[in-house]
Amino acid sequence: MDFSHILNSRKITTSVVLGVFLTLLSFGKLYAQEQKAPENSQETKTEQKFDPTETIMTHIGDSHFYHVGGGIAFPLPVILYTNKGVEIFMSSAFGHEGEEIHQGKYAKYALINDKVKAVSGDDKTIDTAVSVFDLSITRNVASLWMSVILLLIIFLSVASSYKKRVGKAPKGLQSFLEPVILFIRDDVAVPNIGYKYARFMPLLLTVFFFILINNLIGLIPFFPGGSNLTGNIAVTMVLSVITLLVVNLNGNKHYWAHIFFPGTVPVWLWPLWWVVELLGIFSRPFALMIRLFANITAGHIIVLSLISLIFVFKSVAIAPVSVAFVVFMDILELLVALLQAFIFTLLTSLFIGTAIEEHHH
Repeated sequence: MDFSHILNSRKITTSVVLGVFLTLLSFGKLYAQEQKAPENSQETKTEQKFDPTETIMTHIGDSHFYHVGGGIAFPLPVILYTNKGVEIFMSSAFGHEGEEIHQGKYAKYALINDKVKAVSGDDKTIDTAVSVFDLSITRNVASLWMSVILLLIIFLSVASSYKKRVGKAPKGLQSFLEPVILFIRDDVAVPNIGYKYARFMPLLLTVFFFILINNLIGLIPFFPGGSNLTGNIAVTMVLSVITLLVVNLNGNKHYWAHIFFPGTVPVWLWPLWWVVELLGIFSRPFALMIRLFANITAGHIIVLSLISLIFVFKSVAIAPVSVAFVVFMDILELLVALLQAFIFTLLTSLFIGTAIEEHHH
């Protein structure tokens, strides 16, 4: 695919620059809060250092607050299932910075490393007598819902256009998405799956657009972006498990015969063959999971690290260099967002194709 038109788009370039500017504002506000003089006179003598690791991990991790930018954040619902009962409250109960202890109906709760824990005192000592199972609506969950709603709006609209404009040329959003859909069908599904491709097209299109939209949302440094959904290994694991189930549940007799009764392999080697093939069944979706997680998370870390250089060196002189590299990385991340969605979809179709392929004599 030729992505040169993306690089030449003024809208894309303007969006990237605006995103970098807003991200810098966000970091500036955060850094200013870090540098406020503490009440203790002894601490004022020791200047607090900017911790890039903590800042980066906070941005790429999940949270019980949806950060808009700077010090603004929306509280999210906290739903706890404990051995004493169910607790429901808003994360604002932990205070703006999440430092306060909330007195619930059954116990006291506090955010410890952004995880809700039951505590027994004001010093945040974990209360082992209360087991907590967190079912909260976190930032990643909220982002997941937003992306699903966006997908439904887009594709219900496109489906409606196809019904209303039967036999006519595509128009509007339909004309924008049709080449992408045809690309997935003609260059991904048909070559790898064969004549049975239509059965798996809904899965392939859903996977492709779900990963793509969430990758793009993750590149926006302010609301409704700022989340790292596809950089969350739990999300990529679920996508990979879906691939694992679809491939193996649709595997035909030739697929399973090749694994357990390989005709061209000596019988005495069959036990070793079984081990290798069974490991292959699980290693392929595992590779999908790690590839998507690692690439998206690494991109976010690099961008945040480059911005952090300004505050680590405490010099405006480093800003032009840092911003230039950030703009370059953001443009590269746009390509990675497309590429990772394509690779995941391509490999999924390839695995399905090997499972349903007819026996060749």
